[in-house]
Amino acid sequence: MKANEIREWDDFEVGERLKELKEEQFRLRFRSATMDLENPKLLHSIRRDIARLNTVLREREMGAGKDVPVAVAQDTEES
Repeated sequence: MKANEIREWDDFEVGERLKELKEEQFRLRFRSATMDLENPKLLHSIRRDIARLNTVLREREMGAGKDVPVAVAQDTEES
């Protein structure tokens, strides 16, 4: 899952996917405590996907997803 793909989703889809991943993460952590996992890297990838989803939600909250005018972007680079 890439951040650009996530940005195309609406807030409901992002929230639902985030809920699913958190449930899956809980189940995998529980299983890893009681037995060995077939793919221990799966926990790592789920954690990163959760972080990506939270990042996109935060960007939307802060309004960072909006386009910045080129003149403003150039002024900040020169300073």
